[in-house]
Amino acid sequence: MTEQRPPLPPFTRETARRKVRAAEDAWNTRDPHRVALAYTPDSRWRNRTEFLTGREQIAEFLTRKWRRELDYRLVKELWAHDGDRIAVRFAYEWRDDSGQWYRSYGNENWEFDRVGLMAHRHAAINDLPITAAERLFHWPLGRRPDDHPGLTSLGL
Repeated sequence: MTEQRPPLPPFTRETARRKVRAAEDAWNTRDPHRVALAYTPDSRWRNRTEFLTGREQIAEFLTRKWRRELDYRLVKELWAHDGDRIAVRFAYEWRDDSGQWYRSYGNENWEFDRVGLMAHRHAAINDLPITAAERLFHWPLGRRPDDHPGLTSLGL
């Protein structure tokens, strides 16, 4: 039996919001193996043009991602929820190894199993080159502070 990963479906607005923040917090650790544990062992992903199945492929993907996307900081926001599904919009800032900064915008559709693990993740993402002066996410690497504005407050 898999350990539960609360909050569990069916989601209310509050439990969906907490699930989104937990995902944001995990991704901001940039620990691929920790993040992969939030997904079912056979989780199916679409991320841009990549299709992944299972925790091992997810961890490998995230390892590659965070080797390329340096100084990664992510903000997620609940868009909608229904039963065992959550829709999220997000933005993250990162730089490449040449020092070019980007803000990546996207939407995700999530579906969870009964113990709160994500079984499906579909992500659409666009990258916008920005200058260092245009950056909006300035907290130290790791969890976004509770008092840092979210996407709506930042006008994103």
